[in-house]
Amino acid sequence: MDGAQARKYVIATNVGGTCTETVVFAAGEPIRIGKALSTPPDYATGIFDSIRSAADAMGEEVDSLLAQTYLFVHGSTVVDNTILTRDGAKVGLLTTEGFEDTILVTRGAYGRWGGLTEDRIKHIVKTERAAPLVAPELIQGVGERVDSVGDVLRELDPDEVEKAVRYLVDEKGAQAIAVSLLWSFANPANERTIKEVANRVAPGAYCTLSSDIAPLPGEYERTSTAVINAYCGGITQSYLADLQGKLSDTAYRGQTMVMQGYGGLLPAGEAGDRSVGMLECGPAAGVIGSKSLGQLLEQPDVIAVDMGGTTFKVSVIQDGEIEYAREPMVDRFHYSAPKIEVVSIGAGGGSIVSIDEATGEPRVGPRSAGSRPGPICYGLGGKEPTLTDVFMLIGYMDPNTFLGGSMKLDVEPARKIFEEKIARPLGMGVEEAAIGIYRLASAQITDLIREITVERGLDPRDFVMHSFGGSCGMLSTMFGAELGVRKIVIPYTASVNCAFGLVSADIVHQYLVTRTLPASVPAAEINALYEPLIEQARAQLREEGFTDDQMRFEWSVDLRYARQVHELTTPVRASVPLTDEGLVQLLADFEALYERKFGKGSAYREAGIEMKLFRLKAEGLLKKPEVPTVAMGGEDASAALTGKRDIFVERANGLAPADIYDFEKLTPGNRLAGPAVIHTPITTIVLQAGQKASVDQYRNVIVEFE
Repeated sequence: MDGAQARKYVIATNVGGTCTETVVFAAGEPIRIGKALSTPPDYATGIFDSIRSAADAMGEEVDSLLAQTYLFVHGSTVVDNTILTRDGAKVGLLTTEGFEDTILVTRGAYGRWGGLTEDRIKHIVKTERAAPLVAPELIQGVGERVDSVGDVLRELDPDEVEKAVRYLVDEKGAQAIAVSLLWSFANPANERTIKEVANRVAPGAYCTLSSDIAPLPGEYERTSTAVINAYCGGITQSYLADLQGKLSDTAYRGQTMVMQGYGGLLPAGEAGDRSVGMLECGPAAGVIGSKSLGQLLEQPDVIAVDMGGTTFKVSVIQDGEIEYAREPMVDRFHYSAPKIEVVSIGAGGGSIVSIDEATGEPRVGPRSAGSRPGPICYGLGGKEPTLTDVFMLIGYMDPNTFLGGSMKLDVEPARKIFEEKIARPLGMGVEEAAIGIYRLASAQITDLIREITVERGLDPRDFVMHSFGGSCGMLSTMFGAELGVRKIVIPYTASVNCAFGLVSADIVHQYLVTRTLPASVPAAEINALYEPLIEQARAQLREEGFTDDQMRFEWSVDLRYARQVHELTTPVRASVPLTDEGLVQLLADFEALYERKFGKGSAYREAGIEMKLFRLKAEGLLKKPEVPTVAMGGEDASAALTGKRDIFVERANGLAPADIYDFEKLTPGNRLAGPAVIHTPITTIVLQAGQKASVDQYRNVIVEFE
């Protein structure tokens, strides 16, 4: 982008549920990383604490570092948290008269259990639909009708709209308005009229149109998306404006970009209008980071696992391609927005360990202690044992090295409360119970990974595992061995992988056209759909400062067999504009993708193929900082050996002596064998007996098995 090299640094900061992480890049310089506890609801404090942590490692003041920075890239859980805590705006919904109950009915019976954990689904008669984000009394129907091809069958009455808006805002106290009319994606004119009226009558109310935020068929999903965006929109705008204001109070004068759940960046102003796009943007950034690392290490097939303080997340990269969620959900609400598929469970370092009152069995998560009060050993007031406390009790964590030694941990309160609440009720000693909880967490994670690999026809033995997050290095060598993966890579940036992914991303805008066409249509008809989208995208990217050679356009088409309900998004790999030969290749690619997802022999061209949705991904290519290499040295790692202590070793079925290493003293080329523990400033890596590790030229730790 123009003028981007006037300042040399890129800072990427991601706010997680427990910690806020930062990566600082500059051409020709080593990667700098920083980490601090997240500070909800005042997230900015944690953001600047994290940047300060990186600045301290560089010998810089925060203001000096920001003065030398040309791009600030950000990801945050603010939208996810708003929904999970039900802390959003009071939303009013305007919809087509006669369809007021669409959002309440959800997906019919599926709405009763959608989004629930497996153990709760087992008791189906006890399930209920989630309480909607918009109350039934705040839903108003307005007289209008557009048909499936966009023809207006019933004109909208602006006076009726004004009356409905005044009712929602003045009488019911709505702070935001979602608008979702039937078939509005085919003709958004009526929705736009409603927004004009709403802006005039209630200028203080945040207004979202379904035709802007989710111009797709599927009236429930489209309505749900508009409601989610309205529910979180005002908070997101305020959050980003506050962050930009605090950045402008420093010496920072660059641009601010915000991560989206589909793996691309948007300028902060645009991201504020599309809060639904920020859902799970941190995990999405992590997958982008893993893909980038896989390209660097020539590893196209990756199982990316990430375990922080709140959740364990897993995604699959196959043949260098990222999987996208077919039916994204947040909490228990569907929404229509492209999102990288990341499957998660509530198992993180801060996950609370408890005893089920009904069964007497131990549980890990899904509740989390978060960053405050956090685990008991943090000494911040935590009173419930967590996985982090378990890691302490089985010898994996060093109380003096957490967060580079900036925060001392206290094991004795953790031991006392764990014994009282977990070990004694189970009739076990402290170490025995802690080992059992560790194995339970590992088994839960192993089951989850098998669910998205083996149950989908993928063999984990064909994959390399990338292990990210502050807690994952203490478990991944356990469940990775169980799954039989080829090797495990714990990156130098393991605990700040989401931030690393932020600087690996580009500006990405998504455009689409909904149109049902048979596969027999001439290629020229498809090109005619894309041409106006490309012109629109090119104009937007130019406005953001990109030249034509800094732009990249990717086409894809949602296809399905006739009479099927769901489509598969299939990339257009042929040269564009499409030729008739390129269209033949697109159909062949669809069938290959279909069989890869649903099994060999499942494709059936005789049923007929339909094209339903035409997507354009427009990228503004940002300059990527290079990851520097370090010269390889000898294999002897003894210079990094700091001592021994007892840790849990699976092969020993209990505690056994292990070598303890200081990562900062390891050099590329060093090799070491388990049982061992490697302490880094931001994470801990455990090697089980029989496992060997080496340090590569990028300072990644590579774990291999006997």
